[in-house]
Amino acid sequence: MAAPVAPARVRNVVFVDGVRTPFGKAGPKGIFAETRADDLVVKVIRELLRRHPELPPERVDEVAIAATTQIGDQGLTIGRTAALLAGLPKSVPGYAVDRMCAGAMTAVTTAASGIAFGAYDVVIAGGVEHMGRHPMGEGVDPNPRFLSDRIVDSSALVMGSTAENLHDRFPAITKQRADAFAAASQAKYADAVENGRIGPEFVPVATRSAEHGWGLATADEPPRPGTTVEDLAKLKTPFRPHGRVTAGNAAGLNDGATGCILADEETADELGLPVGMRLVGYSFMGVEPEVMGVGPVPATEKALKRAGLTIADIGLFEINEAFAVQVLAFLDHFGIADDDPRVNQWGGAIATGHPLASSGVRLMTQLSRQFAERPDVRYGITTMCIGIGMGGTVIWENPHWNGDAK
Repeated sequence: MAAPVAPARVRNVVFVDGVRTPFGKAGPKGIFAETRADDLVVKVIRELLRRHPELPPERVDEVAIAATTQIGDQGLTIGRTAALLAGLPKSVPGYAVDRMCAGAMTAVTTAASGIAFGAYDVVIAGGVEHMGRHPMGEGVDPNPRFLSDRIVDSSALVMGSTAENLHDRFPAITKQRADAFAAASQAKYADAVENGRIGPEFVPVATRSAEHGWGLATADEPPRPGTTVEDLAKLKTPFRPHGRVTAGNAAGLNDGATGCILADEETADELGLPVGMRLVGYSFMGVEPEVMGVGPVPATEKALKRAGLTIADIGLFEINEAFAVQVLAFLDHFGIADDDPRVNQWGGAIATGHPLASSGVRLMTQLSRQFAERPDVRYGITTMCIGIGMGGTVIWENPHWNGDAK
């Protein structure tokens, strides 16, 4: 009998770099209305390789791409098809991921686990959502037992209604607080753009309109600079009469793609790839689907416990702003002020948009760039709520940390 094979050692996983397309407004007037979803992913993959000529394409071991609505030009195992369309060698495999809003986050954590185990050395991971072509829920057929057997409340399948439920559960989170947080997100985003902090990660995308001809998308379409709390107070509450969730204190319906390079740290050193962040740990947790926005709380608690850290160790937070109320629920739980400068310092999805499965890598790309500016910060997290009642959190370490502070 052959001797048993020694178990593989766990390897350090690093986030090398991330890029994204500008995010567009979903619908016939959006910048990507006549652009295919898979072509957005192709642009992202090609840009990652263009920015890193030190990475031979044949050294990419896997391409993991997420989409929530895997149909049409977002279907057909998009990780594989996008890899082929991007010109990667045919020997490079690929797959598709679906965890609703946390698709790209799951693409990263799943691929990173393969790197840590030794199955891969280098992976491209990301996500895409073309909500104009493929609205969330297109073609789905929820099992009637969800409602007939009272497995979930009827509001669980309507994300805006789950946000209203969260306001009910936490009455201290008023509409006024949500509107103030949303206005601040717009202001922080505008400041980040003006100061060149948002923009370097963009992949320009050629667009075509049957009406207007060719164009070039170079900036996010959803932001509303100059938004005030007074402006937001006037908006309708579409999910409930006299409710608290509006188009102004929630992310919109958007189109866009993201991607990143992940690698084993020794492989990154070998190839000369930069290290933007080191993966510390991650966790996904389920919660009641009716209040899915609270998902980041238990996910973060679990991730911190497994990493041997506390919330006080975290110096930067990138929290996906699907709804202002879910971010505020997270902050209240951990005793963090609404305007804490560690949180979403360049604004968030309320301003930039939230193309569902792509957003996790946007959070990671921004955190990585913030780490480069903040050697005083050792740890940061990316976290988001997830439809059907889940939350996901990834903890990262800053390779530029100078050892003098958290």
